[in-house]
Amino acid sequence: MSVENGRIFREAWIAGVRRHYPGDPKPGYVAPWEETPDWERQSAAAVYDLVRAFVAGSDGATRHLTRTQKGQFVALCWVAHIYRHFPDPKPSYVAPWDQLPGWQQETDADIFETIEQSVVESMNSQP
Repeated sequence: MSVENGRIFREAWIAGVRRHYPGDPKPGYVAPWEETPDWERQSAAAVYDLVRAFVAGSDGATRHLTRTQKGQFVALCWVAHIYRHFPDPKPSYVAPWDQLPGWQQETDADIFETIEQSVVESMNSQP
């Protein structure tokens, strides 16, 4: 797990929240990396690594997935890490995909696509 990967995940989250959240987001949604709790930093890095491995392991075939499928993958990985850090999380923290607000679904898809683009560019630049 790389701190840099966690930062990239967090920056993609913040960009997505700013793009899709209706109105003014809660301060915690857009807090910078330095103000993010340790559990959340660890989870961001871990989920980045899971998405990266999925994209690389499919040799970039994830480009054929829908935005919904991409967002669902991020959301599911995130929920697993919520359970890792909180034995009895609030239901809203582990809500199923169809119960997430639209802005969060779109943000999760944006995160996947940010990571996917980076991985595919890296794969294409290798000799």
